[in-house]
Amino acid sequence: MADTVENARNTPDLAQPWADLGLAEDEYRSIREILGRRPTGGELAMYSVMWSEHCSYKSSKIYLKKFAALPQTTPRGPLLAGIGDNAGVVDIGNGLAVTFKAESHNHPSYVEPHQGAATGVGGIVRDIMAMGARPIGVMNALGFGPLDAPDTARVLPGVVSGIGDYGNCLGLPTIGGQTVFDPTYYGNPLVNALCVGVLRHEDLQFAKASGAGNLVVLFGAATGGDGIGGASILASESFEAEGESKRPSVQVGDPFMEKLLIECTLELFYAGVCEALQDFGAAGISCATSELASAGDGGMHVELDRVPLRDPNLAPEEILMSESQERMAAVVTPENLERFMEICAHWQVQATVIGEVTDGDRLIVDWRGEKIVDVDPHTVAHDSLELHMPVARPDWIDPLNADHANNLPRSNDGADLAAQILALVGSSNLCDRSWITDQYDRFVRGNTVLAQPSDAGMIRVDETSGLGIALSLDANPRYGMLNPYLGAQLALAESYRNVAVTGATPVAITDCLNYGSPYDPHVMWQFSETILGLVDGCRELGVPVTGGNVSLHNRTGDQSIRPTPLVGMLGIIDDVANRIPAGFCHCGDAVLLLGETKVEMGGSAWEDVIHDGHLGGMPPMPNLPAEKALGQVLAAAAADGLLSSAHDLSEGGLSQALVEACLDHGIGVSLTLPEGEPAVTLFSESPARALVSLSGADYQRFTDLCAEHGVPVARLGEVVDSGEIEIQDLLSLDLATLGKTWQAPIPAAMEI
Repeated sequence: MADTVENARNTPDLAQPWADLGLAEDEYRSIREILGRRPTGGELAMYSVMWSEHCSYKSSKIYLKKFAALPQTTPRGPLLAGIGDNAGVVDIGNGLAVTFKAESHNHPSYVEPHQGAATGVGGIVRDIMAMGARPIGVMNALGFGPLDAPDTARVLPGVVSGIGDYGNCLGLPTIGGQTVFDPTYYGNPLVNALCVGVLRHEDLQFAKASGAGNLVVLFGAATGGDGIGGASILASESFEAEGESKRPSVQVGDPFMEKLLIECTLELFYAGVCEALQDFGAAGISCATSELASAGDGGMHVELDRVPLRDPNLAPEEILMSESQERMAAVVTPENLERFMEICAHWQVQATVIGEVTDGDRLIVDWRGEKIVDVDPHTVAHDSLELHMPVARPDWIDPLNADHANNLPRSNDGADLAAQILALVGSSNLCDRSWITDQYDRFVRGNTVLAQPSDAGMIRVDETSGLGIALSLDANPRYGMLNPYLGAQLALAESYRNVAVTGATPVAITDCLNYGSPYDPHVMWQFSETILGLVDGCRELGVPVTGGNVSLHNRTGDQSIRPTPLVGMLGIIDDVANRIPAGFCHCGDAVLLLGETKVEMGGSAWEDVIHDGHLGGMPPMPNLPAEKALGQVLAAAAADGLLSSAHDLSEGGLSQALVEACLDHGIGVSLTLPEGEPAVTLFSESPARALVSLSGADYQRFTDLCAEHGVPVARLGEVVDSGEIEIQDLLSLDLATLGKTWQAPIPAAMEI
């Protein structure tokens, strides 16, 4: 057999394109030291994609280790899987578990919005499949430039159609998420996708290739030239709006193939013919083989020329780097291979044995009779350089914090306040999202019980008992810009609160951390502060971090995005019949404000909209003990059926919560504001607050419950059939005008 590896040993001075593949000089030097020679072309390809920022977390892993110090247990018991696995797995009772995870597909979605977003959905779905679960729902968190910016009209429709087409074709409900418009996302949109799946405890799978002689089977779609180095290279480099050399083709998705792959994979699990499973995501075959081998108890030998190809002209390096979609790798015992192949054939899923598990600790890859890769798989999957990037607190942060929004002029005139409420309702970050969400099927599979525009999505997972889960995905880049530590905790708190107002108990998080260039010391300061904020916040709330994703290099030119730490919160509800809707339902119900309102206008929607994009001061101060107390009240109230509705207060404060609660069913309210400054009462964004409505018959029981947990209560008024939001002695706004103002912005911007 010819030996490309030996040739590499004998030609140490051969020039190699390591820089073109995104490797730094010290990384290339480290690879040579690990191998004791120069790498072959195949090895260089593997290391380049696996040591990319997207795959290796080389700039962030020194901070992410802090998550492992958190207790790896939820209010329902220990995690069944966590950080380091394809996705976190949480015991939800009744012998069932839920797995969930979020990941970014930001840069590909700028290059080709539809396919970039679609394949982001496909990739996160396969992560959930790899844990042995049936995917049951998806969510997304999107960030675009200004709504009226020219490129937003290109990127937004493409991203939304990609998400909708892929999820709808898979038959997965899109149950929630968020869409944010921010100037720093122009030229660098955010597309973060979350998937949740359900499994029985005994079906849990791990990606570990064990047992010498066991076979490695690639099943799913054939490998093509699309997405060669895609996510891994794109996520390691920023790019200008004009274009840059490192723009490989974005992966092309086939949701119908993925649907077959889901059903095929589940049947393989149920038949007991898989020893281990790994999805093909970023870095393709390089990732699947090196991670399976490094997590197991042996090595692996792969015959690369057995890989089915859509393009027969692909070089072996391209096959190793290709990120073609809808592919999985399984480890199968020889005696189970026939049954494995029968199941794949039944689902019309192509399956090919491409290698086997071996004794020893080497990953060997052959190509047409030549050995082209001979590495320790652990060095590929785990031994990238651990970069200690410079960290510096920015000199601009103190002047920014000193320019406090609390000091901006506030009018308390009724007519002015009414005009400001309308302006907020019609602003890009508070207006109706139904142009987006109506393109997603929210109710396919028949188990969705809450979806947009509810604060969180909710899915029934056990038809017999009614056991269900709730999920929310939240971040506020304005808060993160003012103070990344507090901004992270506020994202955590809002996601916690959005789950709590449905009546579910928050139990665990996944995250998707979106930041600028790691070469910017100010960005790394923001990132390090975010991690500290999340660690401290999760410890206080008693929820573990089950896993997640880091997306760096999110910038256009020298402009990094504002810190955007998306927090996905999972909640459990014992019976979805006890869920609490967000909108007012019954005329005559009392309307209560829960929590304490303070003068906290920094980072607020009021500051942004009424004061022409101003950003300054400090964000609201998180109050995590108060969040826990509020969550306990809401869960107990839901179980006892005390509340007709509950809506969290966040962006836009009480004003926005009132509008959304009224528009949900077209029912008005008559209110008297508590003593204090009306502008603060209406527009402050103090956390740990909720707007609730309930029957007078339950009023005393509920207020006693609040008193027991130390949650402040203010009676505002009642739900009325007036078609108006009436605030006594101050203002009146009719719901028809509010509704038109709320619904208009996105369709108008998309020229519909």
